[in-house]
Parts: sequence; structure tokens; C-alpha cells
Amino acid sequence: MGDVKFGILTVSTSCHENPAKDLAGPKLATATAEAFPSSRITFKMIVTDSFPEIVNALKLATQPNVCDVLFTVGGTGFAPSDVTPEATRAVIEKEATGLSCALIAKSLAITDMAMLSRPACGIKNRTIIVNFPGSAKAAVECFGFIKTSILHAVALLNEQTDNVKWEHQRIQQESKVKLGSGGFLKRKSPFPMLEVDTALDLIRHQVAPIEESEEIAIENAATRILAEDIKAPHPIPSFPASIKDGYAVRQSDGMGRRRIRAAVAAGDVPDSEELQPGEIIRISTGAPVPAGADAVVQVEDTQLLETSETGDEDLVEILVAPKIGQDIRPIGSDIQAQSVVLKQHASITPAYIGVLAMLGISRVKVIKRPAIGIISTGNELVSFKGPLKPGLIYDSNKVMLLTLLKSFGYIADDCGIAKDTPNSSKSILENALKAHNFIISTGGVSMGEFDFLKQVLVEDFGAQVHFGRVNMKPGKPTVFATLNFEGKSKIVFALPGNPVSCFVTTLLFVLPTLKYLENDQQFIGWPTVDAILEEGIRSSDARPEYVRVIVSRNEQNTLICKSTGKQISSRLTSTVDANGLLLLPGRAAFEAGESHPVYLFGSIF
Repeated sequence: MGDVKFGILTVSTSCHENPAKDLAGPKLATATAEAFPSSRITFKMIVTDSFPEIVNALKLATQPNVCDVLFTVGGTGFAPSDVTPEATRAVIEKEATGLSCALIAKSLAITDMAMLSRPACGIKNRTIIVNFPGSAKAAVECFGFIKTSILHAVALLNEQTDNVKWEHQRIQQESKVKLGSGGFLKRKSPFPMLEVDTALDLIRHQVAPIEESEEIAIENAATRILAEDIKAPHPIPSFPASIKDGYAVRQSDGMGRRRIRAAVAAGDVPDSEELQPGEIIRISTGAPVPAGADAVVQVEDTQLLETSETGDEDLVEILVAPKIGQDIRPIGSDIQAQSVVLKQHASITPAYIGVLAMLGISRVKVIKRPAIGIISTGNELVSFKGPLKPGLIYDSNKVMLLTLLKSFGYIADDCGIAKDTPNSSKSILENALKAHNFIISTGGVSMGEFDFLKQVLVEDFGAQVHFGRVNMKPGKPTVFATLNFEGKSKIVFALPGNPVSCFVTTLLFVLPTLKYLENDQQFIGWPTVDAILEEGIRSSDARPEYVRVIVSRNEQNTLICKSTGKQISSRLTSTVDANGLLLLPGRAAFEAGESHPVYLFGSIF
């Protein structure tokens, strides 16, 4: 509904005498046309500061079908001739006190002199009357304060049900955060600067381990966390098995010549016929030991004496006296039935999967992982899969995060790119929160004019921001927040937009939080190793710096490390080949040859 008829009534004796002096009326008309392109100005008039003239003009403008909204300009102050509010109240049938209060409240936010303005607003017939000050600047500002409610007000007044419903939906979709016009950038963050360890402790206190589990195939279980103890359903081995290639014998027969009764290989059905004195059975490693045999003699301790017509072994001599149980794996010698083989909250490794398969367990209960959604923010971002236009950059953060998380076993979803407007940020966040309980966003958290993501989280979603600044480089404006959305708890990490900041804060905050959620009791933080610096490193910044380094071994098998180069937070190539983070205190210098601890997040080759 954009086809609204507007009227402008300028109240000023000087402008009535010389219309060229009327600056407010034309500027207000221009602002109205820009805000509502399909609207029309259907009434214009300039009157003197006369109560009767103002009343007559108001009655004329509020006749049926003349205009839907009438703005008066001037005559709202304390001067004896300022009678526009009184004339308005003499004409209107209903007061619109909400409009009047909004004009005063928002004007006071700009200047204390607004307390000397006395606007009256109301309804006559089906026309809304709003009093604006006489200053062109003030009139346009006041129009800006109420313009978002005009269409809805007109629809309500004219009982346009469909338009009212549409406007309700639009209002619900809009962010409560409003962009300032020509305001000043904030110079100071309201969030205290936390140390990294303090921030991590705070996260631990806010994150409750997930108790819900799910059953998955063991082929997909690598890196997942066991939700219960795994007990052996049967002993391993489940039959006495030979440890060597050789001969199953009776220990009491001792040394000497023996006739081979049969042969048994791994996978054969166990021979149930009792082994008789003087008999032996040729046996392979892993084959079931036949009944009556109580030892295995390895082939190296025997001598072949005769072969059969078919070329098979027939007669051998046992050269070493056997001992009871020799080279036999007893039933349950590896794993006893019903014993706990794998413990709850252990991280499943390939070796664990091998054990599960050995036990005949094809599916396993694991802690359910959070549904992770990733959002990028910024007007300048486009997908790396499309063309690049002037002034734009590819969104490298998202694909980096998706693959970084995947390298640690976590699957995340691409939830889109939010533009630098509160409405876009709210819409993208809302859609992401519907399907995910762990949100990672990048950008929009610093001190710039369009960095309002924290405001959107707080004002639109009622989030509690637990910290918004961390004493570290890179990653200072990192945000950790929690909120309740549609009755469910959600976790949000709003990370800086600089690629390296995003990379480092994911390693230091996001991945540990995911580990806490899964109650991974084997994870106590990134392991540290002592490495010798190949070259000196210095910092002039007061913040502790996490320097990206490459850790390797020298010819003496000693761990060494070197910086990946220029460490500016926008230089994503500084993460290439990095497998560690060297913590450099603020304004410190490490010299070549010194040994320092390094957080290791990758492999050393």
C-alpha cells in the first residue's frame, strides 16, 4: 500500500507573505516522495499564524478524499502566535497521543530544545493530522521518526484488512535495531576486555554438556564421543586359538615321532574329535585348537620325516618338549565376556572402530552433536563460486570454517550472507536459529558504523552477551552469546570478519566449546610442545599475540618453529602450512634459538 495522499500545511505569517521563504514545506514534500514513491501530494497551503485560518485550512484538508495524512509545519512553540496545536485540537475527533509522544521523545534524543515543542496529533474524518516544527531540518527529522508507522496507520483508519495483516508481518520481520542517520561512531565498547583464559572459563560455565544420544553405524563414528560404556558381548577369542603355525599336540606325549591326523586352518570349524595319544594336527596361526590338544609346537621346533602320496605332510618329529598352554590363546584371553572394553565419553578413533567390529558391534550410541550453522556478514561479500564485481570480495571465511570444522569431524551448514542492515541480519539469524542450535557468524562485531550484530542479538533475540572483547591479537572483538529461541537454548559465536582472526578464534574458542558440549573428557585443551625459534619474533602491540607458526623437526630430531610471515589479521595466507600458535606476550621479543611452548593444532611432519 504505497498510494497514499499527503497534504502539507505551512503555518507562518512571513511565508504567507513571501512563499519563497517556505523552506520546510518543499523539503518535507521531497522527503515524503522519497519515502513513498507511489504517493501523491494532494494538498498544499500556506496560512498565517491565525487560529481561525489554521482551523479553516485543517477543515478543508480533512474533507473526504482530499488527503490521508496532513502534515502541519510551524506554530508549535512557545511564542504567543504559536497556536497550531490548539487549532488542531479544535478540529480533530480523536487524539493520536502515541505520535505526539514519539515526536517529543525522539527529538529530545537530538536536542534538549525539543522540550519547548508542543505537537498535537489526531484524526479528523479519515485523515491523520501531525504537527511538525517550523524548521526545515526539524520537520524532516520528525517525519523520519514516524514514517515507518504511516502506512499501517492509514490502513487501520481505512479498515484495509489485508494491508493491516501485511504490515503486521512486515513489522514482525523488521529488526528493532535502527541505523542512525549522520550519527557518530562509538568510541568505546561497553564490553570489558577479558583475558583468553577468563573467556574460556566463562564459556565452560555457560555450556551444559549434551545428554541426548543417537545411534550411528560404526563406519561413521570416527571422532564421535561414546554415549555409553561398550561391553564385550562374547569373549575374544571365543575359542582356544593357535598363536603360531605348527602342530597341535598333547603335552603328555612329549618329544618324538608323531603321525599327522589332519590339518586345521584359520576359519575352519573346530575339530570336535578328541586328539588321541600319539596324534597331532597341523595348525595355522589363528586356527581353533582341536579338542584334547593342550599345546602348540611351532613348525621351527619340528622335522618333517615323511609325506603322503599326495605330497602332504604325514610324519614329523617333535624336537622340543611342549608345555601346557604353549602358544595357545585361551578363550577370553584378550577380552572377557561382559567386560568394559571402551568407556563412555571416549573419543572414537579408528582403533576403537576396529575393536567394535571385532566384537561384532555394527552400530554404536554417541553423544548427539549440535547442529552448526555458519553466517557471513557484509555488503562486500559474494560466493567464491560466482563472478567478482568491482568493490566486492569473495567470502573466504565461510568455506574455510566449513572445512576447518570438518577436519575435526564436525559438519556445519552454510546459512547465507547477511547484508549490512539490521533487517537482513535479523532475517538470516532467524532462519539459521530455526534449524541450528550452534551459530557461528563472521563480521559485524567491531566498532564500525555497520557493526551492529551484537545489538541485533540482544534487541531482536533477547540474547545475553557474555563477552564482547578479548585481550588477544588477532580476535579482539570476539563475541560469545546465548539465547532462547522457540523454547530452545542456542549458542552464538560472533567472530571478527578478518580471516585470520576468524581462523584463530575458531581454534581457541569454537572448537573447545564443541568439545565441552560433547563432554569429550579426553580434550583438556590444545597440546603444547616446546620448539626452538629459527628466527626472532617481536611485538609492539600491548595485546598478547597468537603468532601462526610452522613446527617441524631438524636433522637432530629437535622441534623447531618459524613464523608463517607477516601476521596482519587480513592476511589469510599466514595460516597456510601453520600447525601451531606461538603465544607472544604484549610488547615482547623472542630471540632466535630460544625455546618456547607452542599450541599444536596440526600434525608435525
